[in-house]
Amino acid sequence: MQMLGTKNPVLLGLCSLFISGGALAQAAAKSIDESSVLAVMQQPARLASDVERDARSQPHKIIPLLNLALGDRVIDIFGSGGYYSDLLARLLAEEGAAILHNNQGFEQWGSNILQDRYANGMPDNVVVHTRSGINLDLEPASLDGALIVMALHDLYVIPKRYNGEAYVPVGPPANVAYFYEQLLAGLKPGGRFVVVDHAGEPGMGHEQTTDLHRIGEDYLRDDIEAHGFKFIGSEAALRNPNDDRARIVFDEDLQGRTDRFVLVFEKP
Repeated sequence: MQMLGTKNPVLLGLCSLFISGGALAQAAAKSIDESSVLAVMQQPARLASDVERDARSQPHKIIPLLNLALGDRVIDIFGSGGYYSDLLARLLAEEGAAILHNNQGFEQWGSNILQDRYANGMPDNVVVHTRSGINLDLEPASLDGALIVMALHDLYVIPKRYNGEAYVPVGPPANVAYFYEQLLAGLKPGGRFVVVDHAGEPGMGHEQTTDLHRIGEDYLRDDIEAHGFKFIGSEAALRNPNDDRARIVFDEDLQGRTDRFVLVFEKP
């Protein structure tokens, strides 16, 4: 797999073995790179909780993979408390927009941080976009990029309910085909889709995804490609080979330390 997000000319030359010259030329024309993100991360007006999260999320390695420029529009899918939306809005400047998408569950999950963010002065170009379920409600070809961080696996989770003795299935997983159809239609041609998620063991099934909130990297990549996206590359900045993939990601000592893969796709 090719690795993205570097400005090193030698490594870019190696990447050209995998990525077409046209794609590289387009990337070179974009302006939001690692140094741009690092500069915004140093702004004094950011929330203390965001600054604390920087070390484990390394947004300066993730955001450049979106291949964005000033004035672009990007969606932060199931963005919860808006950590990435806040950074993206600052990077894109007033003429751009960061769309903070949530459903009621994800919005409630991040409600405390959202309240702090409003009180701190959330950038005006963060567009709060709360919809039901997996609905994205996007204008066709209106987005230059899309990001989903540690939430895509939830679309593959089997809904369960406690019946007094055990948790039992109460329905199928979400309609991922509908989700990807909406996203593909909302992106402009060449628009990037960046996925960050908790790594599961190869070959793990939906039951294990449900129990552990992890997903197999190869399975997810194949499924996204099967729904019309072109795989561009991956980034290893969030990998942790010491993670125990048999444990649920919500264990306190694992939070922020799981083995996370980063996959980059593009709308053809």
